[in-house]
Amino acid sequence: MSAFQSIKQGLTEAVAHAKGKQVGVNEYQPYEVDVVSLRKRLGLTQVQFAARFGFSVATLRHWERGDRMPHGPALVLLNLIDREPQAVMRALAA
Repeated sequence: MSAFQSIKQGLTEAVAHAKGKQVGVNEYQPYEVDVVSLRKRLGLTQVQFAARFGFSVATLRHWERGDRMPHGPALVLLNLIDREPQAVMRALAA
């Protein structure tokens, strides 16, 4: 593929994405996570869970009360923690 073709393909994909169409891209859609259940399953207090995974305790409390819902990168991280908690803990270990 020439440089021109590569640039053209990238621009075509960018325009399609901006219009809400997927062209050759698999978009990840994280699922909702029951944060209370997840934290309890790991046997962690709110303070421990927040500290271990880099969330503020206040944010965690909002999620657990249902005042707010996690979204964006936080929701992706919660999906990873839900599926592979030990791997995430190893990756984040100092």
